[in-house]
Amino acid sequence: MLEKQLIESNNGVYNCWLNYAKCLNPKLVDQYKKICSCLVVNNNNTVKHTAVEELKLALKMIIGIEPLVSNEIPNSSYLFVGTLEDARAFQLETKITEKYADGSYEVKAADNEQNTALQIIGKDGTGVLYGIFYLIRNLRIGKEISQSQIVDIPRNKLRMINHWDNASGDIERGYAGQSFFYSNDEIIKNFSRIKDYARLLGSIGINGVVINNVNVHNIETKFITKEYLPDIARFADVFRNYGIKLYLSINYASPIELGGLKTADPLDEAVKQWWKKTADLIYDYIPDFGGFLVKADSEGRPGPFTYERNHAQGANVLAEALKPHGGIVIWRCFVYNCHLDWRDRSLDRAKAAYDNFKPLDGEFMDNVILQVKNGPMDFQIREAVSPLFGAMEKTNMILEFQAAQEYTGQQKHVCYLLPMWKEVLNFDTHAKGEGSYVSKVVDGSLFNSRYSGIVAVSNLGDSKCWTGHPLAQANLYGIGRIAWNPELSSEEIAKEWVKLTYGCDEGIVQTVVSILMESREVYEKYTSPLGIGWMVNPNYHYGPSVEGYEYSRWGTYHYADWKGIGVDRTVSTGTGYTAQYHEAVASMYENIETCPEALLLFFHHVPYKYQLKTGKTLIQHIYDTHFEGVEKVEEFIEKWMSLKGKINEEAFGLVCDRLRIQLKDSKEWRDQVNTYFYRRTGIKDIKGRKIYE
Repeated sequence: MLEKQLIESNNGVYNCWLNYAKCLNPKLVDQYKKICSCLVVNNNNTVKHTAVEELKLALKMIIGIEPLVSNEIPNSSYLFVGTLEDARAFQLETKITEKYADGSYEVKAADNEQNTALQIIGKDGTGVLYGIFYLIRNLRIGKEISQSQIVDIPRNKLRMINHWDNASGDIERGYAGQSFFYSNDEIIKNFSRIKDYARLLGSIGINGVVINNVNVHNIETKFITKEYLPDIARFADVFRNYGIKLYLSINYASPIELGGLKTADPLDEAVKQWWKKTADLIYDYIPDFGGFLVKADSEGRPGPFTYERNHAQGANVLAEALKPHGGIVIWRCFVYNCHLDWRDRSLDRAKAAYDNFKPLDGEFMDNVILQVKNGPMDFQIREAVSPLFGAMEKTNMILEFQAAQEYTGQQKHVCYLLPMWKEVLNFDTHAKGEGSYVSKVVDGSLFNSRYSGIVAVSNLGDSKCWTGHPLAQANLYGIGRIAWNPELSSEEIAKEWVKLTYGCDEGIVQTVVSILMESREVYEKYTSPLGIGWMVNPNYHYGPSVEGYEYSRWGTYHYADWKGIGVDRTVSTGTGYTAQYHEAVASMYENIETCPEALLLFFHHVPYKYQLKTGKTLIQHIYDTHFEGVEKVEEFIEKWMSLKGKINEEAFGLVCDRLRIQLKDSKEWRDQVNTYFYRRTGIKDIKGRKIYE
């Protein structure tokens, strides 16, 4: 079934980067045929069996061979596939040891006189799977076997995807169609697409998936009951084959709504016992269940505040229930008062997460992880890095990115997010002096954390290309690659994705990569300048609305008046937000002269005639960038049109459709934003361009 599906849709639309097109390089084909015609494997592990089947499928489709599978090492060429335990049984040497992280693997030439053997040795079955996909990836992008030797260790223990899917079939902040998990308040019956999805995630090293919305509604609340657990376990069965653990978002009020208790107070003994019995039940159905994701006391969700308890007390009651089973609690830090009166400029939503959680450092159990958004606001195209990274030395932490383009074009606009994510990971918190990068916080090395990692909010749906916009697949691919190895560059990941998806033609690679690498900055140019963010319709988070209010009837987030724009977050004259950073960072942001201009309006209220380092005034920068952004989208269209006839017609057409939407909407953004600031200031564009009045 899978092979038939791949053959019929071998175009980079449905199969994404697992596009097993036939290799046309005779030299490469001969190399891989010689090594891979015989696979030596001891199939005693479910995930390892999956890995071998994936390899056999790839070899058949890419180089046209069906390898012999043996449990003995032959005298001729061969490819050994096995775990550390297998390697020892065959008396093979490897650098992999028990101390290596789960999922680690080695690919090496075997000690053989003809140098015609290769070994893929994983610490465990999942490591074997990752090693297999590594070899397939290298074959697809044209690397010779001699270039494929590696010892590869995942930097982050947890590499996860959060789905915001509802049982209704709708996806909160979903821009790629309906859920492929649920429909009409029921769990889907046909799991073939779930398997295809598990393949995609397994191939990029994702090892955890949350399959329901953090805003848990009535039906999803019941997912932890006997009524639904048999079907939920079916999901776990599929994901398990690809080394992926299943997690569930839970409703903090479940003891009341499901258990008939009068309270969900985390210190109530009956509540504690209810959660323990519930955890026991879940693990009866899913022995390797990952744990709970919790959104509590935020945007109307129930939580411990109702009972005058804090977040640590709220999380720990769940952690106690899961701990005997090896489960974890992932507690989201997106917590703030959504009814603040923004006329009071001493208030600052950016301060909320730090204010809520910093005082609790050291009070969470060791199987609790705080899930922190990359910025203190809400996934804007550019905002400061959350000061919580580097602030909590005694607490596990996982970094939350959003692959779903909620505020970055909603998968109608091309917006490659890896450059943004790299900026976050490379940000120096100075928590332990210079070099205390966010990447070291979230991989656990800076504070010696037990759990750590990177998670992304899903950008997937039931659209044929999975992500609505075919180029948005690059963000999903990228989150897996960067979570595995944060040292990979944005461009390197983009090139990999393009080659795997559309082939290795240099013209295609250069063209698509150039679009991807410019796209984040281009989107920023025609939307919101210099870190101010928002300026979108508050109901849909899309489309220009310069004074679009967010959660408030009383004011905007950008504080624009006829004199200037921006939020004063300094200690000296503003909200005091800069004090949440360690000294070196705080001083940099506090001073308008040293504050990076890309975040100028995030930290300072600036006059329109303020001169930027380019020599332009702030108002002229706003005018220029909004015109430049539209011009760049026109360039994107020209570049993409040059690929007509060179890539699959369906993929080409889908991207064309999205680029037309992007051009139309970018012009609307340009015109509305520029008109707004012209009317606010009365200052004309020095270049004399038409600004709609």
